[in-house]
Amino acid sequence: MDNTIGWESTYEIVKLLKAYHPEQVLDTISLNTLRDWILALPQFDDDPQLVNDRILQEILIEWIEENL
Repeated sequence: MDNTIGWESTYEIVKLLKAYHPEQVLDTISLNTLRDWILALPQFDDDPQLVNDRILQEILIEWIEENL
């Protein structure tokens, strides 16, 4: 079973980010920081060159919605 995730796995990325950064104030995160945190996730295995601001914004929006 493959436990790796990629850029399209937004919900899984958000769950992991919440676990690794539980106290983060979400409106203070830059997209560059978010990208770096995602790339640092042990389960993440995708091409860093494939990400763009739209993907990062979608992940951030989903993270914010998860915390409502």
